[in-house]
This record gives sequence, structure tokens and C-alpha cells, in this order.
Amino acid sequence: MDARTDKKTNNKTSLKARLPSRHVTEGPARAPHRSYYYAMGLTTAQIHQPFVGVASCWNEAAPCNISLMRQAQVVKRGVAVAGGTPREFCTITVTDGIAMGHDGMKSSLPSREAIADSVELTMRGHGYDALVGLAGCDKSLPGMMMVMCRLNVPSIFIYGGSILPGTFKGQPVTVQDVFEAVGRHSVGDMSDRDLDLLEHVACPSAGACGAQFTANTMATVSEAIGLALPYSAGAPAPYEIRDAFCMAAGEQVMDLVRRGIRPRDIVTRKALENAAAVVAASGGSTNAALHLPAIAHECGIKFDLFDVAEVFRRTPYVADLKPGGRYVAKDMFEAGGIPLMMKTLLDHGYLHGDCLTVTGRSMAENLKGVAWNKDQDVVRPANKPLSASGGVVGLKGNLAPEGAIVKVAGMQDLVFCGPARCFDGEEACFEAVRKKKYKEGEVLVIRYEGPKGGPGMREMLATTAALYGQGMGGKLALITDGRFSGATRGFCIGHVGPEAAVGGPIALLRDGDVIAIDAVKGTLDVRLSKAELAQRKAAWKPRPSPAQSGYLWKYAEQVGPARHGAVTHPGAACETVCYADI
Repeated sequence: MDARTDKKTNNKTSLKARLPSRHVTEGPARAPHRSYYYAMGLTTAQIHQPFVGVASCWNEAAPCNISLMRQAQVVKRGVAVAGGTPREFCTITVTDGIAMGHDGMKSSLPSREAIADSVELTMRGHGYDALVGLAGCDKSLPGMMMVMCRLNVPSIFIYGGSILPGTFKGQPVTVQDVFEAVGRHSVGDMSDRDLDLLEHVACPSAGACGAQFTANTMATVSEAIGLALPYSAGAPAPYEIRDAFCMAAGEQVMDLVRRGIRPRDIVTRKALENAAAVVAASGGSTNAALHLPAIAHECGIKFDLFDVAEVFRRTPYVADLKPGGRYVAKDMFEAGGIPLMMKTLLDHGYLHGDCLTVTGRSMAENLKGVAWNKDQDVVRPANKPLSASGGVVGLKGNLAPEGAIVKVAGMQDLVFCGPARCFDGEEACFEAVRKKKYKEGEVLVIRYEGPKGGPGMREMLATTAALYGQGMGGKLALITDGRFSGATRGFCIGHVGPEAAVGGPIALLRDGDVIAIDAVKGTLDVRLSKAELAQRKAAWKPRPSPAQSGYLWKYAEQVGPARHGAVTHPGAACETVCYADI
């Protein structure tokens, strides 16, 4: 057979010849490997097609992930229709709502790395050529996007969708209301019966938490960064239209394979700035300031907390979403979806329109046909925003030389000053809050909860929600080297770096030290002299890690600072061979 005949009759073989799966399916030496595929019912034609990994974070831990298995089946149909061979597999996820408020939260952020690592190992071990990743809960979304960039095979991200809002006494509610109800109950402002009723009705369907908490924030990012199909991240989990997006993703990933379009072609510095802009514009979760640097790290791009904060500073807050606003993800989808918000940002110069996306077109081309919906008030025009600067603000000062982050969406007072009340670990602070052993005007300090110190950088929603439920929102502040849930509201500053475990200034604080927070100027300071801080640092001694074995020990040994995304490996900048090129 000459070269012209081979090209004419073996187009699929020609495509396969440059893909990783050729190492497990092509040539006489791979007869044993092919025998395994025949055992699973594959045909000869399917074996010699491109292999597409369909990675799902399905599990029965929480409603966030429960619909992913069904959606994965639709993705597989799309892949098959488009001439690919789908290979489904699952990875873990840790659901923050279940892990919240106890030692289980230490597993949350580390699970992001375990998700990325396990998908990488599965793809590498079996030589898959492309990836469609389905995720439904907070850390599984960035974990899946991180591994797409790490492997750099053609990839599309699919969000499992948000939960529908519940109804309590005629009013829409989310799980945030339940967390805050715990605080109301603790001060006698809610009866046992009402608390019981609320917990029964707050979460009425499959899907991730419905407000602009971390899952919906990172889902918004997936469209803005270009890794998800337009509109796909906004549709709630129970909506049948999700199947259409999943089918389209399966088909489209095969187009990316044929065209050789890869995640690092899509996730550029400009795309990361677009992602940060939609976080600010939507009043999104402060956790995005961890996840965007981590995604950038997988591409070999330097984009740290301060780069994220600079985009936050210049981007208007336009989407009136809970927890700071009135609406949930379902409402924004029905008003016009994430593209509606991105279109007004683009039209007023807050997005880069020339970024490539998984459609194969630019962001501007994707948004060209999006018309403004004047009959909705979920999203404001970018020239008439809720506030001129973003819903999330970066801070820096002598208490946070490596930065800190605060969500200001919905807040009125952006300046606070008060005496410190220090707690080593969340439990001690929560106990004080539960018993109301604090004073208005104080700055509660929770330390030794950073990436290394926790280890795992826990979220503090149980504590902050209890404070809010007790009516203390705006009457005190809270700072931590740990994290806050996207559901947190009030003057709560997280990601303070360097963390206490490595001797950062937060470790040197004492009760009564005066802390000044200015979210307008972007500063976080303790009113102590350099000499006093230096004297305290000289007397400070590191503490042994609470984790002396197991995964958390490995995580604590490897994890870097929050400023750079709390990552655990050197990243693409140190890469010698990209998996996609093997």
C-alpha cells in the first residue's frame, strides 16, 4: 500500500499515529493490550480510534456529585458519535458542606491535589488522548482544570450544575441559611422546630450549593477561562438541558483532537485575567485566589495572589448573587447565563476578547450573538455596576507581607480597627463564639490553619456563619491563615501569609494587639513596630505538625504558600516532557 492509499483509507490510523494511545493499541507488540479491550466488548474499529478519558467525580457524599454518573454517560455518547472511544473512570471528591466544622475539613484543599494527581495517573497509565472532566463540588472543579493543563491533551470541562433553591416559610433558602441558623438557634432566635424544618427543605435537589460560593465561582471561571462550552456552567443539575451540553462536549472534544487545540493554547495570561475578572464581577469566592494561581502553575505561568488581586481591584461588581446579594445560580442562568455577564464586561473593556476557547473560536466570537436582557436585574451593566471595584479585594501589610483576601460583596463598611483575640485553631474560636465569649469590636484571629499548619487550610464557615447568625455581622472582624467558604459573609480575611506554621506575623500576635483593616486601600496591619515584631519573631518557636503520618503528612511536607496557590509540585515551568507529546 503506497502512502497516498494509506492516507486515503486510514485517516483514523493517521490521527492515532500522533496520539498517546498509540503506545497501547498499535502494532503487533500490543496484542496483549488489545485483548483486554476485546474482553470489554470493544470492536477493532473502536480500539484504533482516539481514546477519550471521561473522568467523573461522582460519589454519594453529597448532592453536588450525585448526578455526574448520568451526565458522564451522555458525554460518552457524544464522544462515540464523533468518532472517538470513551473510557470512563471516577476519582475522589471531598464535599466541603459535609467536611465543614470538624477535622474533616483538613481533607478538603488536599483533595484538589489528589483529584488532579489521580486523573493524571489514570490518563498516563492507559495512554488516553483527550479528557472530558466532570466535577460538581468546590475542590473538584479546580482539580479537574489543573490536570487538564498539566496533561495538555485536548480537554473540555463540564460542571455538574447547581442545586435548586429551597423554600422556607415562603422564602427561598440555601445551605448558607442553615449554617447561619445554627448561630440564630444558639442565641435563642430560632426554635428547635424551625431549625429542623429548615434543614429538611434547604437542599431540594441534586447539584452544588446554589449561590456564588466556591463551586459556582469556579464554574463561572470554567467558561471565562475558555475550558467549558458557553452556557454549560450555569444550568442547574436537574435541568434536562445539561444532557445537551454533555453531548456537545463529547462531540467537541473530538474536534479539538483533530485540530490539535490543547488547554495551554487556551489558558493564557489573558485567559487567567478573564477568569479573575468574572470572580470579582460576580462577588465570587475568595478561594478563587488559591485556585487561579494553581491553574496558572500547571501552565508554567506566573500568576499569584497579587496578580489576581490587581484584576479584582479594577473590575466592577455587577452580578447580584448570594451570599452578598439576592439571587442564586439558577436565576442568573435564566436571566441569560454567564455569557450575559461576560458580554457586558467585554463591551466595557474588562475582558480580553481575543482568547481562544474550547469552541475553537475566540471569546469575542462566542459572545457576539449575546444580546442584553433588559428585563432582568440579576446582572447589572458594567457601566452601571453594584460597585465600581470587585466583590473580592486583596490586602497587604505588615501582618500579611504575602497577602490576604477578603470578600466585600454586599458589605457597607470596608474599614475596621480593633484589638486582637487570638485562637490557635478553629475549634477554640468556635467554642468561644458558641458561648458568646467575645466582645464587639474585636478582631478574632484563627491561626495555625494554613496549608502547612492545619495541615490543609480549613475553611471557617461554621464559625463565621454562627457569628452572623448571632447578629455580629459587621460588629467584629475575623482573620486567619486558613480559608473561608464562598458562603462566608462579613469582615472575614483569609489566606494571611506567611502562615503561622512558618513564623509569619500572624503567629506573633498577642491578645490586645491593635489590628487595622482597610479594604479600600487594600491594607492589613498590626500596630506594632518593626523592632517589636523582630523581638517576638526571635522568641517564636515552630510547632510540630498535627499530622505525622498519612496523606496529610505528605501534603504538609510538599505544599507551598497560599500566595502561589498552595501547590505541591514544581509545575510546567520545570517540565521536560509534556504528557501530550509522548
